[in-house]
Amino acid sequence: MQRRPTHRALAIAAALSLTAALAPAAASAAETPPGHERKAEAYAEKTMRSMTLEQKIGQLFILFAYGPHADTTDARNTALYGQPTASDIISEYEPGGFILFSARDNIVDPTQVASLSNGLQDAAMNAGAGIPMLVSTDQEQGLVTRIASPATLFPGNMALGAGRSAKDARKAAAITGQELLAMGIHQNNAPVADVNVNPDNPVIGVRSFSSDPALVAELTAASVKGYQKDAGIVATAKHFPGHGDTATDSHTGLPVITHTLEEWQQIDAPPFEAAIAAGVDSIMTAHIVVPALDDSGDPATLSHEIITGQLREALGFDGVIVTDGLEMAAVRQEYGDGEVAVRALEAGVDQLLLPADPQEAYEAIDVALDSGRLTEERIDESVERILKMKYHQGVIKHPTVSVDKVMKTVGKKSNLRAAEKITDRTTTLIRNDAGALPVAVDGKKVLVTGYGEVTGRTLAAELTARGAEVTALPTGTSPSAAAIAQATAAATASDVTVVLTNGVTATSPQKGLVAALNATSTHLVVAGVRNPYDINQLPGVDNFIATYSYATPALQSLAKVITGEITPQGALPVDIYTGDDSGEILYPFGHGLGW
Repeated sequence: MQRRPTHRALAIAAALSLTAALAPAAASAAETPPGHERKAEAYAEKTMRSMTLEQKIGQLFILFAYGPHADTTDARNTALYGQPTASDIISEYEPGGFILFSARDNIVDPTQVASLSNGLQDAAMNAGAGIPMLVSTDQEQGLVTRIASPATLFPGNMALGAGRSAKDARKAAAITGQELLAMGIHQNNAPVADVNVNPDNPVIGVRSFSSDPALVAELTAASVKGYQKDAGIVATAKHFPGHGDTATDSHTGLPVITHTLEEWQQIDAPPFEAAIAAGVDSIMTAHIVVPALDDSGDPATLSHEIITGQLREALGFDGVIVTDGLEMAAVRQEYGDGEVAVRALEAGVDQLLLPADPQEAYEAIDVALDSGRLTEERIDESVERILKMKYHQGVIKHPTVSVDKVMKTVGKKSNLRAAEKITDRTTTLIRNDAGALPVAVDGKKVLVTGYGEVTGRTLAAELTARGAEVTALPTGTSPSAAAIAQATAAATASDVTVVLTNGVTATSPQKGLVAALNATSTHLVVAGVRNPYDINQLPGVDNFIATYSYATPALQSLAKVITGEITPQGALPVDIYTGDDSGEILYPFGHGLGW
């Protein structure tokens, strides 16, 4: 029997049993004050009366442009849109939203982000309809973090799952949301509401809170409240109907979720029900096939049965539904880029994120309207939801931000202190045979090796600050024989060696590195800085610490745990199975050691 199906099946069974602890979630969204709702409806109705059909179509799209400023000319923009700058793209297409990504694309630092956002809004308000846009990003924290330090960083969802605190999850979301809003970002594509019941999931993993639907539901709802009620930005729960049980990455292939209807209702649906009950403004679709919900073979994003039948009607969600990126392979395999946009709207989606060919998508919607496949009434339904969400969020009244005041909010000391305290409650000590930890490093020679140049340097700096003489020797996730030999020699000359692992599999060269280090006389400390599952491939080590993240706060907490400065408090939010075919649990959900 293959290891993955065995562990996956057991994880599903465990999730089903844990779901019994979850109280039924209300199917209706949290109430908006009637007066505010009437004002939002009045704004939407008045605005739509003055809009052309083409302007309404534009509101359905969330686009993207290269360049750090709205007036930056970039040949990649011209290739994609036929326009050189973000301002020109907005003038031409009049999109309802714009998304920011990374330093490679359009993010440099918080002040620049605020300036860019203001430039995007100026372009939108000078376009035909004059409607401010929702500027969005994916600041999930942890593995998916678009805006780095000096913004406040957190270790991500699975770490929060290990912390078991809804209060901490809400606080992390509130701080993240407040800092995003200060930068002119109004919508965060978070929290991830997927239940990670597949240990081999290549795309979700530590982005999920847990393999326990009840815990995921609780922390999803808390995060929604942190983003929306505390910070005042739009939260987007993702990826409906649940991306937690797949061994395929939807960026590169089309995953098939084989849950039965009962399994889906008990495992995947509860976090989305909890998000809706908490008043979530937006939900993002997944490019996954779920035969139990729709046997057509179409991904959920294009499925009327899933988007309208399940999300709208069965779960009662009347907020804004946004697609995952339409440039992803999973949604482009069967249909052309124009047809995908039309089918998503037919399914019941409101916002079309990142079409692979924007002009083709716009034109396909026009053709569908001319032929009667789509009607203006159908477009109006989505535009009304989008405009009302903009009004509720506040971007209509306050589309721009003060660039000079950004750093008074972003990365302020109280936020950093909160992140440190929250993170310290998540670090999990999984194994500590013969009291291998903590270990004094003051005055000792310490080697930091394994995964990550930046990660290794960051941890090395933390240990240096605690009196150690530290050498950083990164070897990456696929160390060569020469790199392993070099690290082993360095470990032999060191009193303490800390090896960082990331994604250790049965065939990973990292296993050879850890084994070689473990055979030396050095005091070896092993830390998994992403998936906690690494430990099942490292049977010979005396200790293992899970951080769930290589973000700076997680590494700071790791240094404190290694040296005994703090007691580890985290508890596993997933089961960890043995590395063989037995299907036995090596460390159960809830396991976690202290001093």
